[in-house]
Amino acid sequence: MGIISFQGARSKTKKQNETPIKVSDYMSKDLITFSPHQSVMEVIETLVKHRISGGPVVDQDNKLLGIISEGDCIKQLNESRYYNMPINDARVEKFMVKNVETIDGNLNIFDAANKFLQTKRRRFPIIEDGKLVGQISQKDVMKAALKMNSQHWRDI
Repeated sequence: MGIISFQGARSKTKKQNETPIKVSDYMSKDLITFSPHQSVMEVIETLVKHRISGGPVVDQDNKLLGIISEGDCIKQLNESRYYNMPINDARVEKFMVKNVETIDGNLNIFDAANKFLQTKRRRFPIIEDGKLVGQISQKDVMKAALKMNSQHWRDI
């Protein structure tokens, strides 16, 4: 008498190098960017108007130069008060973060989530051929999670 198996059909396992859910599928492409020569006051107005917490700083060729955030602007506000200097003279290039960590658009969204946890960053720019093509935020990762809610996490 043969052994009867009660296991159902198994789905094919995915290849290790396959990336089913990429950062580029969820990144924001229509970005508000800043120029290094803009005033910090202009940045503050834009951040408040668009309800964003920061944005990439690019040159005329869309090459990423840095990131400016609410925290960078608040730092400038604090310094202008301390040194009694007018804020209107402050330029983005002085207060932006220049050493910007980027993320690969082909990275799996779960690996991106892990990178957010490790670095404590709120956003990562995505560069392709030396130019800014998008940005992934923690909120974008959460949107991806909501969209995938009906799937089994381990199958992804």
